[in-house]
Formats: sequence, structure tokens, C-alpha cells
Amino acid sequence: MSKGNIGVTSANIFPVIKKFLYSDHEIFLRELVSNAVDATQKLKTLASVGEFKGELGDVTVRVSVDKKKGTLTISDRGIGMTAEEIDKYINQIAFSGAEEFLEKYKNDAQAIIGHFGLGFYSSFMVSKKVEIFTQSYKENTTAQHWACKGDPEYTLEDTIKSDRGTDIVLHIDDENKDFLEESKIQELLTKYCKFLPVEIAFGKKKEWKDGKQIETDEDNIINNTTPAWTKKPADLKEEDYQNFYRDLFPMSEEPLFHIHLNVDYPFNLTGILYFPKIKNNIDIQRNKIQLYCNQVFVTDHVENIVPEYLTLLHGVIDSPDIPLNVSRSYLQSDANVKKISNHITKKVADRLAEIFKNEREDFEKKWDNLKIFIQYGMLSDEKFYERAEKFALLKNVEDKYFTFDEYKTLVGENQKDKNGDLIYLYATNKDEQYSYIQQAQDKGYDVLIMDGQLDVHVISQLEQKFEKTRFVRVDSDVIDKIIQKEDSAKVELNDEQRNALVSVFESQLPNNDKANFIVTFEQLSATSTPVFITQNEFMRRMKDMSALQGGMMNFYGEMPDSYNLVINTAHPLIDKLLKDEETACSAEVAPMATELNEVKAKHDQLKESQKDKKDEEIPAAEKDELAALDKQISELEDKKKSVYKGFATENKQVRQLIDLALLANNMLKGEALANFVKRSVELM
Repeated sequence: MSKGNIGVTSANIFPVIKKFLYSDHEIFLRELVSNAVDATQKLKTLASVGEFKGELGDVTVRVSVDKKKGTLTISDRGIGMTAEEIDKYINQIAFSGAEEFLEKYKNDAQAIIGHFGLGFYSSFMVSKKVEIFTQSYKENTTAQHWACKGDPEYTLEDTIKSDRGTDIVLHIDDENKDFLEESKIQELLTKYCKFLPVEIAFGKKKEWKDGKQIETDEDNIINNTTPAWTKKPADLKEEDYQNFYRDLFPMSEEPLFHIHLNVDYPFNLTGILYFPKIKNNIDIQRNKIQLYCNQVFVTDHVENIVPEYLTLLHGVIDSPDIPLNVSRSYLQSDANVKKISNHITKKVADRLAEIFKNEREDFEKKWDNLKIFIQYGMLSDEKFYERAEKFALLKNVEDKYFTFDEYKTLVGENQKDKNGDLIYLYATNKDEQYSYIQQAQDKGYDVLIMDGQLDVHVISQLEQKFEKTRFVRVDSDVIDKIIQKEDSAKVELNDEQRNALVSVFESQLPNNDKANFIVTFEQLSATSTPVFITQNEFMRRMKDMSALQGGMMNFYGEMPDSYNLVINTAHPLIDKLLKDEETACSAEVAPMATELNEVKAKHDQLKESQKDKKDEEIPAAEKDELAALDKQISELEDKKKSVYKGFATENKQVRQLIDLALLANNMLKGEALANFVKRSVELM
């Protein structure tokens, strides 16, 4: 038996391993099983080239737990090791500059293990002692027993082993007894080793018999050695792709499409990516792409390997060109990773273009699920936009689909305004905006439905991309003003009439902290709606964006909604209402108006006399007089409004017209809706 110290150029590696790698300590099992698989595959390679002439026999890698002894064992029948090889591969660890490196990467265990080749030594994260029993495949070699208790000292001695290969025996320490639980090991093997290319057995299969589980004689093989992505696309049927998806994500809905990646130059990359059914919640769909290195699971956080929008896809990527243990900083800077990312982006776009070209009807049926993914890509990647603009679709309220070019041809000259701008009308809710959609369609216009989570951002992007084009929500203004073909008809009301109608309608508007209403006037046709509500396109769009973006956009999100209550002065009901108001209020309002005009004239005259004077040059008496006139004007205005409010309260048609406008916008609810119904019956 020989003794020695492990060759490290730092003081003591083992406390460092436990300290810095503790958060990722479960990866020890991946490392040890991967080593066992590598040893097995090397033996297969040697046999295939004639350097190993013995019988391969059963090469299953076996993992076993002995709770009584407190051990976890990983066994293979691979190439094994000689004493010299143990000294070379186990006893010598290049660990120069360790402390500085560990401090730099103390939050990235993957980087530490990968940098120093510490796959085997990760076993000390969970063990108080580790033993190796190994027999080389080479003839005339002696089996070896290596042991270490988690310090630089080890023992190495000859032993007797009946078969070639290696057994790694971990004596689990008191802090990690959960790694002696079968369920825990089964979970980790399934997570990290599910698709390794050599069969991994963990105990025996169990079955229910006489009300309890009993072991059978059949090995419990936890992995599929030939997963779908390792096969040629020509050898797979659609059913195989569906079955593999269910194997990966047993609780998910069936995917829409798949892409089979198979590249061997200028880098190696295989995999299968699926388009899941995506609705309106982006975040819940993330972390569904699993990254493998030679069929060994690495991570399901692939943000630095594929563009962010592609993290919405599900599936598997496998590349030996992305190291098994790798830091995030490496991923961000590595040239191969960037090439892989660009290639996947191109393949995704090409596959979508192919499906659109060859199976357009099916593509349209699935558009509502694909839409958020494609829009996300277009917004975040200019190259993807350039590819996607050929197959990205616009959908109208009649559920018909158009490419960008097709839709431009459809609306053409018909939806150009007097300035030559092409207006794309859209709605966000077909039911709530039905009356506005109907008004637009009555004019022969087409209306898009833009009800997706990213549509407000896509609209802004398309306005930048399309020449002389604006997107306007169909309820943002009168349809004749949204697509204005000629100058608007002039509103034929004098100031007194305007002020009277504003006061009448303002007095009956609902009190709502979350909504402001501004009374405006339009001279429309006599058959148009007498009163209706519109919402400014810019402000509404800013509020929609703030709901998604937050940050500085919160300024808009916290502002109350602003609506226009539009009065159609050409409608007979408004004309009648104005005459009724004048009949009911003129006797009381006329003297106030006369007095108000006189007070305003005094106010204006006094203000004019002061316009060239500095504040300190104005006598206090004049300032007091001006303040008194301001107060008098305010009081007279309030008296007039009070008279108009009294008229409006008595005239049920005013509130009825307002409620009809609110009802058309789905803004009439609760008690207000009940009152409207009751009033409607009374007016009948």
C-alpha cells in the first residue's frame, strides 16, 4: 500500500469544494455517472478498432444505495484504471491561482468544476470518504483500491476485483443523508442522465402485488439511450416527435410544430425544438429548452445560448461545442455559442416560412398561438423581423388573415386620408367596440383585431416600418375624422350655446377618479349617433405600454383614463335639447349672462391697463379690485352652471344620451345600468 498527498498547489482543496460548490452539490451525481458512461464508451471504441479483443458483455452503468452502510455506489464495466492512471487522473489536480479564481466565480459552481476538471472531486461535496475500486481492461494489470477522507492525503493499494471497470463508493456525510434516499437519487438520475447513451440501472423495477410494491428481477433502466434528437429526421415519423414531446413535458398540451436541428459544420449541433401553444402569458413558458452536452443534461436556462424570444420554445439542444461545465460569462462571449444562436434563429424562421408556404391554411389556424412568439422575435431581433415579415399575419374582425403586403393591397386607396396617409383601423375587443366597428364597416372600411399582449408594441414598430401609415383604434375618434377625406363641417354653435351644452352634459357625467371626460362637438350627419365616447389614441397607447413595461412608463399608467364625450350638433335630438334648454333656462340665465359680460369687460379693461407694469408698480387697491372681479366672475359662472344642472337633472334625456354612449363602450355597470334600464322604461 502506498500513501501520498494529492498534487494541489493550493492549501486544501476540499473545504473549498464544500464551501463554494454547496449550492450546486447535486451535480456530483451527474459528474460521476457521466465519467462512468465515458469509460464505457471508450471501451466500445477500443473494441470497434480492435484494440480490445475481449467480450464487452453487459456494459450497463449501475447506481446503488446502501442506507445501512451509508454509501452510494456508481459502477461501470468500462476501461478501468491502472495505478499509473489513478496517479495521473486522480492524484494530480492543476489548481494554481485557485483562491483568486474561486473568489471571482464563487457564485458559479459550474465554472469552478469545469475550469479545474473537478468532476470526480465533486463527490466530496456530499461525502466524508470516497473509495475507488478499479480494474483496467489491459491485460496483466492489477486491480487498485484508492481511498481519501476529504483531505489531501490518500491511500492506494492493490486489491482483487473480479471484473474490469470502476466502482466509485461514496460514504455520504451527515449533512447530506438525503442522497441515500431512493426517491432523491431517482429524481436526480432522471433530471441529469435521462438520455445518456449507455444504459443506467438504478435498482430493480417494482410492481404492485398483494397490496404492496415488490422488486422484480428486471433492471430499472432510467434512461433512453437513443432519444429522438440523436436520430436522422428521415428515420422519424410525426408520431415519434409527438411521443418525444410527451416524454419531455408530460403535462403539456400537444405542440404546434417542431424543428429538427442537425448540424455538423462549422459546429456540432443536434436537437428538436417545438412551438408550444402560447397564449398571453410569456413568463410561464420559459425554461423549457433543455441543454445537453453529448446527451448529458447541463441546464434548462438557455438565455445566453439562444435569443430571449426563442426561450419561449420547448425542446432539446445538444452540442459538444458547449462544454458540460460552463460559466454564463463564457456563454456570452464564446464564438461558437453565437454561431449556434444565429443558426437556431435562422432555422426557426426558415421552418415557419416553409410551413406558411406549404400549409398556409394550417398556419392560419395556429396563428393565434404562434402570434406572440413571432411578434416577440420581430420586436427584439431585426434579422428575424426581415425574415418574418413574409409570414407574419394581420387578422381582421371577420377572422380573415393577411400578410402585410396582402393587407396593404386590400385597404389600398380606400383607407387613405386627404393627406395620403394609409390608415389601419383596429379594435381590441370585438364586442365592446362593436358599434365603432360597425360604423367603420358601413363606410366600407376594414378593421383589424389587435388584442394580443404585444400588439401595442407591434403597432408602433409597424408604423416605423410602413411608409405613410398610421394605426388608429376604431373608437379613438369619429370615423370621418379618423380617415378624414375632406375638411370637417363647421360646428354652428355660438359661445353661449357651447357653454350651455358643456355645462348640461358635464353635470350628468359619472364621478370617477379613474376616468376624465371632456365634452367636445362635431358636426356630423343627422343620422349619426347623437352622443358617443372616444379615447385619444396616443394617451391610450401610452397607458397600454405602461401596463407591460413599467419603469418610466408608469407615469402614464398612473394617470386616469381620458375620454371625449362627443356631441353631434347636427342630430335632431341635440337640436331639440338645445331649444328645450334655452326655453327652460334663458329667463334665469340671461340676466346672469348680461352681468357676467359687464364684469368680464371691467376685468379685461383693468387687466389691459396693468399689462406693461411690474407687479410692485400695481397699486394694492387695483390688485384687490381685480381679485374681487375674479371672484364675481367665478360666482356668476357657478350660478349659470347650477341653472343648467337643474335643467339637466329634470330632463331625463340628457342622462339617457350619456348612458347610451357609456353602454356602447361597455362602461355602464352596476347601479348606473339598473337606473338606465328603469329610465328607459319610463321614457317609453
